[in-house]
Amino acid sequence: MNAPETAAAAAALAELTAREAGVTISELHELDEMHDACRLLDRVWRPDPGNPLITPELLRVFAHSGSYVVGVRHGGRLAGACLGFLATAGLHSHIAGVVDDVRGRNVGYAVKLHQRAWALARGITTVTWTFDPLVSRNAYFNLAKLGAVPSEYLADFYGAMRDEVNAGTETDRLLVRWELTAAPPDRSAAPPPDRGPDPAAAHTVIGLDAGPDGRPTAGRLDGDTVLVRIPPDIEALRRTDPSLARAWRHALREVLGGLMADGRTVTGFTRDGWYVTEQPQENPA
Repeated sequence: MNAPETAAAAAALAELTAREAGVTISELHELDEMHDACRLLDRVWRPDPGNPLITPELLRVFAHSGSYVVGVRHGGRLAGACLGFLATAGLHSHIAGVVDDVRGRNVGYAVKLHQRAWALARGITTVTWTFDPLVSRNAYFNLAKLGAVPSEYLADFYGAMRDEVNAGTETDRLLVRWELTAAPPDRSAAPPPDRGPDPAAAHTVIGLDAGPDGRPTAGRLDGDTVLVRIPPDIEALRRTDPSLARAWRHALREVLGGLMADGRTVTGFTRDGWYVTEQPQENPA
């Protein structure tokens, strides 16, 4: 498809997905909308009152200067918000949040498809963002459902943060790139089986796994494919056993971060918690 057709198809898909999720998504412009969006993001992320995530004034500047500032409405009320700003690579999606009672309705997917359509309509073909690589559901959403590709492991990227979601943990992040001209994942396709790649397959090794006590156990890094395990629910683990959660943070940084620094490509993430890394393909002479 040429670029105008791609943008039109993306807009139609985004509108359909939002409608099926029971929400409307639109750009925000007015100052009172910015105040509402900031209050919503604070409810989701619960920052220290003296250290807000973003101010309404700055959010309005982003919107007025052409960045991506949208609200998600459900039943006439604001139920989500997202900010992305223009960057060297294209659009960088910085923060998003939805209230609890609309989660599980595919709203996050609807926002990403809206973001994709918005970018393509402006000739932007790449969106980047960061996420915590220990959060399994986000890894699956970003890599398996959307098809974004990790490009860099960022150790303790934000330093100490004082919101309730990130407090007490080092803020490692994966930077991912989403190339928008590729077709989005088929919404009608059946999900893959709830099992990871076969570690017994030829040239496949396990680089990080959970031991019998639940602690991270480093393995081999010499296969063509190296599998890297993360816990199923790191957020619960942070509450129940912070020391073990920190051990997983440092182990993942060493293994996954080390593999990526050595040039390995992260090619996927499975439903049952494995990053799949592979040697980059050599171009034929």
